[in-house]
Amino acid sequence: MDLSEILDKTKKVAIEAGAFIRKERQFFDLKRLEYKGLNDLVSYVDKEAEKMIVENLSKILPEAGFITEEGTDSTVGLDYTWIIDPLDGTTNFIHGFPLFCVSIGLQKGDEIVLGVVYEINFHECFYALKGQGAFCNDTPIKVSSAPDLASSLIATGFPYSAFDQIDWYLGVLKSLMKQTHGLRRLGSAAIDLCYVACGRADGYFEYNLNSYDVAAGALIVQEAGGTVTDFSKGKNYIYGREIIASNGHIHEQLWNEFPTAEKG
Repeated sequence: MDLSEILDKTKKVAIEAGAFIRKERQFFDLKRLEYKGLNDLVSYVDKEAEKMIVENLSKILPEAGFITEEGTDSTVGLDYTWIIDPLDGTTNFIHGFPLFCVSIGLQKGDEIVLGVVYEINFHECFYALKGQGAFCNDTPIKVSSAPDLASSLIATGFPYSAFDQIDWYLGVLKSLMKQTHGLRRLGSAAIDLCYVACGRADGYFEYNLNSYDVAAGALIVQEAGGTVTDFSKGKNYIYGREIIASNGHIHEQLWNEFPTAEKG
């Protein structure tokens, strides 16, 4: 089975899980909410969606391992590893804020080769294969042409449990507020990345992330012509818990807003 065939089947898996999540949102019971940590929420919907995704992906690529947010499967694969967030934007979902998605990345060796992000409420399926461009609902997408911060809209994520870098973070926000068209906090790293990929935002940064938050979206940004690095302008953005993504034109300017002593 080639990657194009795997991608087609993965898109169907994501959309099927999204349909389940959308249906459950109509009848969601807050009494079934759980806490994994401070402000780190999970519901039965996350868990059931993940089981569904793992089961279906296992049929597509039986030899692959898994990295999953809810720990449904932790099988180690020899060559391939699925990296799954069954419901990115759980807090949005719980509160009925309509921005949440399914995110599925596929890693081969040490690189991400496939990414699918299905935004559930707007029925937008973003996807990419390494070296073959990025798409949304079968239409090619590209990053914006914004040349500098002064003409840019920047997305980010607010810290909700790791507050050790909050003063640094607030300093960056203060500076960017003065230099850009504005800042947006959507509540889903995967959606933030896809919005950079399709030009709705020109840059995005966040820290305290996990691989399943960014694996699929980072590839989609790159295949849409954008740039993705960690806070040191290196390549450790999948597992390094920090990421900067941009249209490429503003990357250096955006990075320069981070006080050097606090980077990484």
